[in-house]
Amino acid sequence: MRNLYLRKTTAAEIDEQVRKVLKGLGNPRPPLRLSDVRELLKLDRQYYSKDADGILRETISRLKVAGKQILRRPALLLEAIRKAELKALYVPDRKIILIDQTEPEIKQRWNESHEVIHSLLEWHGPVMLGDDKLTLNLVCHDQIEAEANYGAGRLLFLQGEFERVARDSKCTLEEIRAIGGAFGNSITSTLWRFVELMLEPALGVVSQHPRYTDGKFDPNDPCRYFIRSSAFLGRFSNVDETAAFALLRSKSNWRKYGPIADDEVVLRDDNGESHVFQLDAFHNHHETLAVFVYKRALSKKVAVAAGLEISAK
Repeated sequence: MRNLYLRKTTAAEIDEQVRKVLKGLGNPRPPLRLSDVRELLKLDRQYYSKDADGILRETISRLKVAGKQILRRPALLLEAIRKAELKALYVPDRKIILIDQTEPEIKQRWNESHEVIHSLLEWHGPVMLGDDKLTLNLVCHDQIEAEANYGAGRLLFLQGEFERVARDSKCTLEEIRAIGGAFGNSITSTLWRFVELMLEPALGVVSQHPRYTDGKFDPNDPCRYFIRSSAFLGRFSNVDETAAFALLRSKSNWRKYGPIADDEVVLRDDNGESHVFQLDAFHNHHETLAVFVYKRALSKKVAVAAGLEISAK
């Protein structure tokens, strides 16, 4: 999945909705308590398990008032949860957020905030039946999800509060992990927000271990997340997932936990000029997180003399 940048007007509208929520909570300090958000917005939260048919059916059956089913299409909702492997969804009929209880708590936090944003944005209402691709075309689906992801990040990271902290920090996985902990959020979501905030070219990658690829590995789509700063997208749009993963693999060691790469790498920009990036990568038993941060331009003479390989599409 690649990060998408919203139109400025759309981002501003979402920011305004998030600002109202944070103001209503008294502009809290991190970490944000989602229970306070639900209380403010009068939202309910319930849990289901997509792995347990009985629990899932029971959850859907509870969405009634005086014995009358007010969820318009419960059968489609069941199908969406099963086939689209939903982690959470918002039911506008009842202002209820349903969360898959089998997900880790830190992921439940992100999933819930994502659905909170769906509930805040009026234009999401007509197309909401969970985050499924059964009722939306792919372009519309991707746009709606990008808007909810943007809003979730702005909510969980308290808008300007995160910006102030990030501006005073280095884009290393050690500092990103520390900031994520302070805000109560996962390192993956923090990496995403950090990279998007950077003014210089930067790239974030989340993938499986580059040295241990399993049977599900797709060499044509090796990255779970591919996060580009706007400056990177503007100057290095020719660098794709396969090139970045190949470069990450060439620099990674075989450790199954901890830092697996810390080195300078070279990428060509869209004009064919060479530039040095600092690569920092860490594997946490489940997946690899890596960040490429711009350092400097590389002299053409130096590149030729050193025989450097430049990875790009």
